Amino acid sequence: MKRGASYILLLIVTSGFISWTIPTDKHFPNDVEVILTKAGNNRSELETALLYFAEKGDEQMLQAAYFLIKNMDIHYSETYYLTDSTGKKVEFREFDYPDIASAVSALDSICSFYGKLVFRDTVISDMEHVTGQFLIDNINQAFNAWRNSKFKSIPFKDFCEYILPYRVTVEPIEEWRSVYRPKYQWMTDSLQNKTLERILEYAGKDYNRWFSSSYGRKPLIEDEPLSRLSALQLLFRKRGACEDIAALQVFSLRSQGIPAAYDVIPWWATSMGSHFVNTVFNDEMKPIRLDMTNATVINRNLNREPAKVLRTTYSKQPDVIAMKMDWREIPPCHLRTLNYVDVTDEWWETSDVTIDLSVDIPPKEIAYAYVFNWGRWRPAWWGEVKGSSVTFSNMPKGIVILPVYYEKGRMKQAGHPLVNGYNHQLQLIPDTIHKRTVEIKQQDGYLIFRPNKKYELFYWDQRWKSLGVQVADEGETSLFFENVPGNVLFRLIPEYSVGKERPFIIMQDGKRYWW
Repeated sequence: MKRGASYILLLIVTSGFISWTIPTDKHFPNDVEVILTKAGNNRSELETALLYFAEKGDEQMLQAAYFLIKNMDIHYSETYYLTDSTGKKVEFREFDYPDIASAVSALDSICSFYGKLVFRDTVISDMEHVTGQFLIDNINQAFNAWRNSKFKSIPFKDFCEYILPYRVTVEPIEEWRSVYRPKYQWMTDSLQNKTLERILEYAGKDYNRWFSSSYGRKPLIEDEPLSRLSALQLLFRKRGACEDIAALQVFSLRSQGIPAAYDVIPWWATSMGSHFVNTVFNDEMKPIRLDMTNATVINRNLNREPAKVLRTTYSKQPDVIAMKMDWREIPPCHLRTLNYVDVTDEWWETSDVTIDLSVDIPPKEIAYAYVFNWGRWRPAWWGEVKGSSVTFSNMPKGIVILPVYYEKGRMKQAGHPLVNGYNHQLQLIPDTIHKRTVEIKQQDGYLIFRPNKKYELFYWDQRWKSLGVQVADEGETSLFFENVPGNVLFRLIPEYSVGKERPFIIMQDGKRYWW
């Protein structure tokens, strides 16, 4: 077939003629062309994939290639390489060994030989390194799985978002479909006579049979800076954190043409840490919640209040805050990324929250909703300031929110904390005129006093302010603090604290509510 400036390929089908323009003159859609230009020396590799699918004559495949490339500039791998003390690179590849135990043993031997190895973090840009053949293989295999599945009728845009992508987050990329496809073929076979829900239950049993959580355990490789395991590392190591567990489900399900998403809880709002879960879609794109870290893997409610639940997409999303302003003006967190959608209401009861802001400080265009996690206020969401208030959309009920301005790398309280309760909202404006005595009682699961230990009570008013120290006597079940402002958020810090104490409020009737 000869190439001219451009030409029309005519596809004859039973219903008539379908035609489209093949971009052999390398005039690609503008948003694709932008990425090709950014790709620099790797442009030819990306063009190889585009021209392959143009010549193949499959319009959907060509559009899929466009989709991957036009969003490729936000994607990268976080990985590392090893050097000796002089900076010379030391070769090590864990897949060269029969299992992870052998690989770790070999790495220990290498360390002994060189004295000390240094882990060098490195970031590898997708658009500058992904090869044309890699894209071709990924697209062909994704379409083969999808078009031969029970999900072939889902909208093309959903296929692109939840089956097609070659990566999940920032893991090192690999050709994984040819390995996962046969390993999880049983899912496809079982779907002939079983529901998707039942298949996911079987997947939970399969996962628990061979994969283990690394939470609270010593790392396999000391000092390893790898933030996410690759698709093949998950199968090889058979162990990972909850973010790896969620990624494993995405790889396994997408390999069978089953649409699956990676959902992130960036912070718990009423405890410490974060979490990662999945959403799987049926052939009508109705969501099924999936959490392999729980005994009940499907449609189980979260066991505590999230700050947010955000669904990771491959594509850039137009409504995220990072599309509206420079990322340096956004607190360092998940909000600086461009590829997520807010799905909190799929996982928890939510409401919009409007908070009155302080009139004592100059307003900004954007305020942020902070939650308390690991002893600090953490950014969770954002809202546009309107007059003297801000509204944060789709916020979980049962949490405390602190409105914050972010300026020059520092947070500045923009208003008083607000309790977004299940039945009412309460803004915690300290009442320093009508003071009272409060009783802090023991509570199983939350607070047990230790004899002869000091306990300091704090309340929040721009910062944590001390209300004094009490010492618990033997058998003490209550501590009393005097001259306490009303309508405030408290923290009780023991002298043996490790930073896990949760804030709470005490109502006028003495009832205490932990957050």
